Formats: sequence, C-alpha cells, structure tokens
Amino acid sequence: MESGPAGYEVDHHVRPISGTAATKTYLCPGCNHSIVPGTAHVVAWPVDDRGGEDRRHWHTGCWRGRAGRTGYRS
Repeated sequence: MESGPAGYEVDHHVRPISGTAATKTYLCPGCNHSIVPGTAHVVAWPVDDRGGEDRRHWHTGCWRGRAGRTGYRS
C-alpha cells in the first residue's frame, strides 16, 4: 500500500505494469496524457475499493509525483 494523490488521502494498492503487458491506451489522471501500448506504468486503486472500479493507470513518474498534484481526474 502507498498513500494516494494529494486531495485523495486514502491508501492505495499499487501494481506495476510492464511494457510488454501494456496492451491498451489509458489516460493518466496525473497529467491527462495518454499511456500508449508498450509503456510501462502503474495501476493504483483505493484500498477500500473492493470491486476495483476506481483503478487508474498512471505514468510511473506521475504516480511518483502525486503528492504535489491536486485535482487529478478520477
């Protein structure tokens, strides 16, 4: 578990996704840019989200810088 982004102060499960496992395009909520297939990144979701509906795909750097970000897109 890791702390969540600023403004969303709940712990998150975080799972790294390798570039070879990344087969779809996602919108990173940290920077609002696309994560294209083949790009290693992380998936994060609140620990209280049992169904995984709040899972979000983040660029690894955006996730690392999440403490200074506010108003990310959920």
